[in-house]
Amino acid sequence: MSSEDEPGGGGAQGAPPEQLALIRESVRQAKAPRAKPRTWRGAALARELPVARVLVDKGVLHLDRYFDYAVPEELDAEAQPGVRVRVRFGAGRHRVQGGRREGGGLIDGFLIERRAESDYSGPLAALAQVVSPERVLDEELLGLARAVADRYAGSLADVLQLAVPPRNARAERRPSPEPLPPPPAPEAGSWARYEQGPAFLESLASGGSPRAVWNALPGPLWCEEIARAVAATLSSGRGALVVLPDGRAVARLDTALTGLLGEGRHAVLTADAGPEKRYAQWLAVRRGSVRAVIGTRAAMFAPVRDLGLVAVWDDGDDNHSEQHAPQPHAREVLLLRAAQDRCGFLLGGWSCTVEAAQLVDTGWARPLQAARERVRAAAPLVRTVGDQDVARDEAARAARLPTLAWQAVREGLRHGPVLVQVPRRGYVPRMACATCRAPARCRHCSGPLEAHGSGDLRCGWCGRTESGWHCPECGGFRLRAQVVGARRTAEELGRAFPAVPVRTSGREHVLDTVPGTPAVVVSTPGAEPVAEGGYAAALLLDGWAMLSRPDLRAGEDALRRWMGAASLVRPQPEGGTVVVVAEPTLRPVQALVRWDPAGYAVRELGERGELGFPPVSRMAAVAGPGEAVADFLRAVDLPPQAEVLGPVPMPVTPAGRPRRPGAPPPGEQWDRALVRVPPGSGAALAGALKAAQAARMARGGSTPVSVRIDPPDIG
Repeated sequence: MSSEDEPGGGGAQGAPPEQLALIRESVRQAKAPRAKPRTWRGAALARELPVARVLVDKGVLHLDRYFDYAVPEELDAEAQPGVRVRVRFGAGRHRVQGGRREGGGLIDGFLIERRAESDYSGPLAALAQVVSPERVLDEELLGLARAVADRYAGSLADVLQLAVPPRNARAERRPSPEPLPPPPAPEAGSWARYEQGPAFLESLASGGSPRAVWNALPGPLWCEEIARAVAATLSSGRGALVVLPDGRAVARLDTALTGLLGEGRHAVLTADAGPEKRYAQWLAVRRGSVRAVIGTRAAMFAPVRDLGLVAVWDDGDDNHSEQHAPQPHAREVLLLRAAQDRCGFLLGGWSCTVEAAQLVDTGWARPLQAARERVRAAAPLVRTVGDQDVARDEAARAARLPTLAWQAVREGLRHGPVLVQVPRRGYVPRMACATCRAPARCRHCSGPLEAHGSGDLRCGWCGRTESGWHCPECGGFRLRAQVVGARRTAEELGRAFPAVPVRTSGREHVLDTVPGTPAVVVSTPGAEPVAEGGYAAALLLDGWAMLSRPDLRAGEDALRRWMGAASLVRPQPEGGTVVVVAEPTLRPVQALVRWDPAGYAVRELGERGELGFPPVSRMAAVAGPGEAVADFLRAVDLPPQAEVLGPVPMPVTPAGRPRRPGAPPPGEQWDRALVRVPPGSGAALAGALKAAQAARMARGGSTPVSVRIDPPDIG
């Protein structure tokens, strides 16, 4: 071939080298075959952004990452970020990034983003199905879920199971209503009872983001006050979210909001609603049709647009702690949302938790309280009966109730209903030696002995009947009730006041309201019904049983439960009286008498700081069979200042009893270790525990090991 025949030859002779290179490249491209469209098993892929990054619904830590899939052309329009998809996940169908094969079969997931290329160099499996074109997951909710997963050493998939309700096709097809215009700013109303109350509302209405810890005055006006805070936020064109401990509190706030704003202004998210109704309400919030949400702990992830206020009522209630992995607390999730969205924050309750006191102590939130004169005018009179008084009281020795309590019931029944709070339900749940008060236990399994209506002693664990019991400590043969249950108390009061109706409220049957007529209402803590016009009096029985629990929060929890019941009683100027049967010198009892929950929480916070206990420090619980816990602790790379407490044996779960999260299966012996780190190291602790748990699962460890950040019970 002559030089004229070569590319760039002939007329190109004498051309600059750069021009010759361009000519050769153009000839090469002309001779090259045209690229075929990208396909997967013969099916064409999307022309733009053909890679979908998917979060598969596998709540295991070693799979807590995104996986790449190819987007078929027919799914291009519907496969948008935030939709639910189904993918082929497993050996022979999809290789995870890095080349390892996992699992098998179709699995649900969320499409996170569309990309032009994948980081994985091998062939990608294609999306099998777009379940629904509804975009249920946005960047804001995804960021919150990731922050919660990291804080609690959990997986993103587990958090999204809590955050996004199950799909309901009929609810998706139903159109959401048009959003209503912002309402006018409300008047201060009963917020004027608090020194900074009107200023708090004004800040919300003007678009501000105030953060407050609110010690609510006793009485029923707390619902109206939260409703006004929500209305003030809506008037600024922003959204509001309120999380409450139970359905009864949600129903009361629902009524208050409807009366203040009318229908259609807010959505109610609770587990009691059916799947279709709940999902329809959630979609209305997601689509922006509704800007205000109230609900139980499931509502803490509600996708409210332009969030201006998050609020939680009674954050010390156990119901705010999620029981499913990774077991987040509603208060902590709302704190993350307040920081992420830079919105207002309101933590309210009749009592005050140590965590709330810490928010004020650090300056993150401001106290929102009433003057002492208003507190004394709104609170009932609190009287105490100690152990020495009971010992000198013939009536108390015979019938367990001291004379002062009987007198309070008799006087209160002249003016209205009387509330009696009993720590436990049932007849006589626990028995003890009458001489030394040592717990009465079964000779076969060491379970607690219980007395039943027939008078027989029976083991609460194995069910065996016990006859001829004697105390192994002192040799005594007489028994007394450690804590008399609600049914037995109602029976005693019914005999003492035969002309007065006796009502009970507890786990099996919880009353919401009772009439304002004379009656005795016996209730377990947290199940107290609201009386029309308030209770005339209240008895808080067996206070020692609540205070003597081997738990760091025993005093705080007892005070919260007492104040919850006492707040339903009429104010002292109207004759309201509360009698608490507990040692009057104890700090929680004195806080109740003075009606000073914030002062008690501040002092408790100071002592926990000296001892290195939460919330000043961060703590995690690691539980499981003894050898598995020991192996886990040896493998985890803890922060330098971490301190391991234990392991120690955990109480055995009795057969037939429900298993609490993190507790051993019935009949099995587990150990538990507590890992404590100083302030500022909580994220490092969670990351280390999550990494160790993920590595353990990747190795195929079958022995269960439970990891829980911020366990509510460290006693």
